[in-house]
Amino acid sequence: MPGVVHIVDDDASFRVAVERQLKYAGYEVRAYSSAEEFLDRLPNEAVASCILLDARLSGLSGLELQSRLHELRSTLPVIFLTGFTDIALTVKAVKAGAHDFLTKPVSSEELVQAIERAMAYHQLTYDLKSKLDIIRHRVALLTPREQQVLLLIIRGKINKQIAQMLGCTERTVKAHRQRVMEKMQVHTVAELVSLAERIGLGSATGQTT
Repeated sequence: MPGVVHIVDDDASFRVAVERQLKYAGYEVRAYSSAEEFLDRLPNEAVASCILLDARLSGLSGLELQSRLHELRSTLPVIFLTGFTDIALTVKAVKAGAHDFLTKPVSSEELVQAIERAMAYHQLTYDLKSKLDIIRHRVALLTPREQQVLLLIIRGKINKQIAQMLGCTERTVKAHRQRVMEKMQVHTVAELVSLAERIGLGSATGQTT
């Protein structure tokens, strides 16, 4: 599977060796000597990619970089590499969302297999994030009153109830409802509820997602 592998490791000889190995396997490779350098050159996530990350970097550590990427809502899967067998560190990294954890030295076959799994996972998560971002963008296009109507619709309220709750006429509610459906690009209430629940609006109003 083609894609870009980002190597973040402060061991220059290791970076060179792995870069050569992965380029031979057909991957595009970008190398960084520190977590700070990687953050300064954040990659385009639209391309299938993954990160080979040294767990014990000098400066900002691998776990700290992982945390920073989580804050940035990055979809790039992280494969941790370490020269030490550290169960506590492994558990902490995996709980924080690491895709894999390999111990140096790692065989070419094992490394490529881990990368292939990570690339496939990234494609799925990036596609999902893109779809959810589109839904959030549509919601953001709604006026404050249209957002109120949206929330009441997904709570199962009919036009008469919405009109009473908002202090307006049913005719006004119908107009708002039509604009909500148009802006959200759906044709049925079921579709509207499904989109809202996918971005957490259902849970925010007390419904089950």
